[in-house]
Amino acid sequence: MEKVIIVEGRSDKVRIAPLIAEPVTILCTNGTVSAVKLEELLEPYEGLDLIVLVDADKSGESLRKLFKRVFPEARHVYIDRSYKEVAATPARILLDVLISANVRVNTALAEG
Repeated sequence: MEKVIIVEGRSDKVRIAPLIAEPVTILCTNGTVSAVKLEELLEPYEGLDLIVLVDADKSGESLRKLFKRVFPEARHVYIDRSYKEVAATPARILLDVLISANVRVNTALAEG
């Protein structure tokens, strides 16, 4: 099943894209969105494996709550609160987070 990873912003997408070693779609919500906007964004991906990876802050938690309400089937993966932002999380930690979501990662980066 094709995977879709949902992040908040472009910097998050740029941060995780090189770590992934399989074809996935990475979507940016570009901040807080409404239920309607979220449904519009994800409509083309209905039935795919949705993975939510957002910041460990207030806006990220709001987005998670919205996802749980609108897309209860989405899987949620978390960064440690101490990093606050996906874009600021060390690559080795992000690799572990992606592996926990059954996303194939770039093993060369995992070893480095």
